[in-house]
Amino acid sequence: MTDRLLPPLDISPALVEAAQSSKAWPFEEARKLIKRVAKRDPSQPVLFETGYGPSGLPHIGTFGEVARTTMVRTAFRLLTGDKIPTRLLCFSDDMDGMRKIPENVPDRSALEPYLQMPLTVVPNPFGGGHKSFGDHNNAMLCRFLDTFGFDYEFASATEYYKSGKFDAILLRAAERYQKLMDVMLPTLGEERQATYSPFLPISPSSGRVLYVPMKDVNAKEGTITFADEDGTDVTLPVTGGNVKLQWKPDFGARWAALDVDFEMFGKDHGPNMELYDKICKVLGGTPPEHYVYELFLDDKGEKISKSKGNGLTIDEWLTYAPTESLSLYMFQKPRTAKKLYFDVIPKAVDEYFSHLGAFERQDDKGRLSNPVWHIHSGNPPVSNASGVPFSMLLNLVSASNAENKDVLWAFITRYAPGVTADSNPKLDELVGYAIRYFDDFVKPAKSFKTPDDVERGALEDLDAKLAALPEDADGAVIQDAVLDVARGIERYQDPDKKGPDGGPGVSVAWFSALYQLLLGQEKGPRFGSFVALYGIGETRALIAKALSGELTSAA
Repeated sequence: MTDRLLPPLDISPALVEAAQSSKAWPFEEARKLIKRVAKRDPSQPVLFETGYGPSGLPHIGTFGEVARTTMVRTAFRLLTGDKIPTRLLCFSDDMDGMRKIPENVPDRSALEPYLQMPLTVVPNPFGGGHKSFGDHNNAMLCRFLDTFGFDYEFASATEYYKSGKFDAILLRAAERYQKLMDVMLPTLGEERQATYSPFLPISPSSGRVLYVPMKDVNAKEGTITFADEDGTDVTLPVTGGNVKLQWKPDFGARWAALDVDFEMFGKDHGPNMELYDKICKVLGGTPPEHYVYELFLDDKGEKISKSKGNGLTIDEWLTYAPTESLSLYMFQKPRTAKKLYFDVIPKAVDEYFSHLGAFERQDDKGRLSNPVWHIHSGNPPVSNASGVPFSMLLNLVSASNAENKDVLWAFITRYAPGVTADSNPKLDELVGYAIRYFDDFVKPAKSFKTPDDVERGALEDLDAKLAALPEDADGAVIQDAVLDVARGIERYQDPDKKGPDGGPGVSVAWFSALYQLLLGQEKGPRFGSFVALYGIGETRALIAKALSGELTSAA
């Protein structure tokens, strides 16, 4: 169990009142929980649970369950005036057998002898101080959760089964074995029905998790009898870690054993939700409140798989962006399938700081709908944003070829006098992220366009207009000059837009051309703001390089 305390929460009457009608999804779920526990002893903790299958390297979807569950927990705390205790249990199914070797582990052949063995028995393929594959993956999960500051308790299925914490529910499962079978068998095909059992014994001879039929279930003695891998009949007690439950019965049994009040899970579990509930009831429990979220997709629109490793890992996201941006991505539209790959990172970063900047200006109702309230468990930090978006930093790196923070800070300090790395450490952090992100993802894809005659003339005109501006012209003035260039060029006119003189406005094609000609990419920031940050003289030098062919030859 972690030794952290839950962060203090503003439970002022006005905020609690605003929460009663808030349409933010965590409050909607929290209100369901309040109805559930209304007649219960208020001293009994409300148990939130998340499940984790450590069969592969932890991915961001796993973190998302903990982050989102924490958001519901915080909403519940506010609605109840923080008078009902709560717990968050992160449960790892690390006693499951390793059914296949993940594709993204080193030396896969070394793990072949351990197929079907519990994950906490499989050797750790990554080396280090963790003795098993399951322990390693559990540690990776806890390391991130600890870094983020979640208040949670970690639970290992292996420890719960072996220590006897599940003995009572396992004995009850033996007593109600036929009722469990009556729930499960109709969901199985004919062939599977013939061999199915809710109990999975651990072979005394091989150590493997066995999927075998039961020859006898003795409820009085609390034992099962089955044929071991060598054909010998073996009788084992269901207690003490000799036996575990199949994953579907295990889901419902855990709810019953621990009195779980809330658990969310992915859409892939949705069809089994009713089954989990039935099992929980058979074993004498009350099913928890559920929340089913959509699954993350990779850049090709395919489901992210731990074993394939086709999604972003926790460490990969945090290499290029702060944790708050990841948490924001989890908060937004949980029931909508979203792609989760590197290209979404810059937008998530800028949206986070935009929401944070708006928080201080909002009333109670607005604040409770603002993602940062949920991301920071009701205690968002004071924004000290300098007005330099992450996307702008990326383009600044691109234009300046900056390889270290000092180069970028020279531009930033000139653009925003008084803003330094010491006075704005969060911006300094973003500068480092921007350099890494640019080097790994933007730079390899840069492709500068050679200007044609129209583009050449436009660049020459733009250079002249910039030369006529004072060096300290702001972004709005520069943007007007950039637009003036395009208004007289038919290629860049948009008849659906109106210019200041009533003529056609400027199409996005003009800015797309500038990005391709000067930055080597198809998209970019508001161009006037970029020039104000980068510098008029530096931008004119960039135009000169584009006209001379230096940018295309360098690429």
